[in-house]
Order: sequence, then structure tokens, then C-alpha cells
Amino acid sequence: MYVVTGGAGFIGSNLVAELSGRGAEVVVCDWLRNDERWRNLARHEIVDLIAPEALLGWLDAHGGKVDAVVHMGAISSTTATDVDLIVRDNVRSTLDLLQWCTHAGKRLIYASSAATYGDGSAGFDDDPACEALGRLRPLNAYGWSKHFVDRRVGRLAREGLPLPPQWVGLKFFNVYGPNEYHKGSMRSVIAQNFPAVQRGEAVRLFRSRRPDYADGGQVRDFIYVKDCVAVISWLLANPAVCGLFNVGTGLARSWLDLANALFSAAHRPPRIEFIDMPPQLVEKYQYFTQARVERLRAAGYREPFTSLEQGVADYVRQYLAQSDPYR
Repeated sequence: MYVVTGGAGFIGSNLVAELSGRGAEVVVCDWLRNDERWRNLARHEIVDLIAPEALLGWLDAHGGKVDAVVHMGAISSTTATDVDLIVRDNVRSTLDLLQWCTHAGKRLIYASSAATYGDGSAGFDDDPACEALGRLRPLNAYGWSKHFVDRRVGRLAREGLPLPPQWVGLKFFNVYGPNEYHKGSMRSVIAQNFPAVQRGEAVRLFRSRRPDYADGGQVRDFIYVKDCVAVISWLLANPAVCGLFNVGTGLARSWLDLANALFSAAHRPPRIEFIDMPPQLVEKYQYFTQARVERLRAAGYREPFTSLEQGVADYVRQYLAQSDPYR
């Protein structure tokens, strides 16, 4: 039995789909709010659905049946400003689960983020050493909340203090794919622009404000959500693996590459326009992200990552272009 927090969300629901499809017993912990995220779960059989505030009590009562907790639940908006709420949902919830899993002897895999790397000036090395983590400077409260947890877990590991039998933090880079539809402005450029592309309209990208990057030449490590699920599934099958790992492809691609892949997948000629960046993003904008994946490979993960063109084509044709786009 696996407990997936944030199981109705983007990465969480894709993991639920994979685990349930394999016949595993899956318990989902999430709020369903007043949007359509319940559809992320509609195709799959789950054992139970728990509100986050009831999770620790549920684990106390039923935890003996649980093999692992996969903690994907969080406030993931990089523009969120209610820091007390971010601390409650991102920091406190993770540390409480860490404590419960430690005492119960259960495995814990939790979501960190590439937002912990800030502007990238300190690199994108998933070095878990306290000194390396201490050099990172996140640019927003969301990134800081994830970094807070990474540093705490790293300190416990370094000092040999009790931890779950398997503990893993995953620094997700720019994830795209099915079941992100409830995320509003935090959806990928693919999901946000596909309807316009179908209508023959242009995709709008931010102009660069740096001379060393052309308009649309800013780059990201875009990773298909199915690859993220494959990494988590591999970790669940390899309980001896512990640590902090980047989850990206290791290959940065430009926003122009992404837009062109979207037009190609939709069988439309490319139309791209450039717009000014909102003032509130100027000082917090990342021009380059690229995961170092050597530690994940050294831990034994051997599966290839989906190319940008292949991932966008699968997303568009198998999901966005379908009447039922959910996985």
C-alpha cells in the first residue's frame, strides 16, 4: 500500500495512475477544492481519500499496512506570497511526515524543486552536503520552503540521526504533461497555448532582458511527467536508495524549441510573438536551468529520458487533442 499526498494534483495523480494501473493499493491524501482536479483521479481505483489535516491520525490507525509515503502535496506556485501558509503546507507537513515515517520505520519520498537553485549562479548540482546546500539562494518563498526541508534532512543524514529506512528528496525541474489542467497560470506553456495553436494563433514568449540570450533563447530543463513517475517507481522498487536527486533530463532546451515542438505536434505552422516580461518577474527570472543527473545515474537509474519533441507530441496527441485529456 502506498500513500500519495497531493495525489489529486499534477505529478501525484500521474503516480496514482501508474501505481493503480499496476494493481497496487493506493491511498490519496489531498484537498479537491472547487475545481476539476477530481477528474485526475476519476479513472483509477483508490483505497481511500484523506484530507491532509487528517493524514497523521489515519497513519496512526492504518500505518502498519503502508509500505511507503510519497509526499507530493505542496503549494507549488512560485508567486505565492502567504509565507505562513507556505510554511504550513510545505515545511511543517513534510517534517511531520518525516518524523512519523522515521518512528514507524516507513519509507518517505518527498518532492523538492529546482526552485531551490535560485538564479543558478551556484550551479545545479544535487550535492546533499550541508555546505553545498548552504550556498543556494532561492528566489521565492516556494523555493525557500523546499530548500528548508532539504537542509534539515541533509543535516540529519550528516549527523547520523534517525531517518526513515528510505528517504529521498526529488528536485523536479520544469515538468509538463497530462493532469496539470487545474494549475491555472502555473500550467506549462504547452497546456496554456494548445487551444490557441489549434486556432492558428501565435504563441507568446517573453522577450529576453539579457544580451547573452536572444528572445525565446532562454532555456529550461523540460521533463515529461511520465519520466518523473518512472523515477519514483524505480525508487519504490529500490528501497536501499536514499538521497537528494535532481529529476530533469540533463539537457536544457529553449522556449523557442518548446514552442516549435508544440506547433509540430499540432500540425500547425509556427507563429511566435514576443512580449515584455511582467515587472514582478524581472528580478526573479531564471534564464538557464539544467539538471545534473550524475548522482541519479550513479544510484542505478538507467532509463532514458523522453526528448522534448517526443514528450510534447505524446502530450498533445494522446491527451490535449482528445475529448478526455486526463490520464
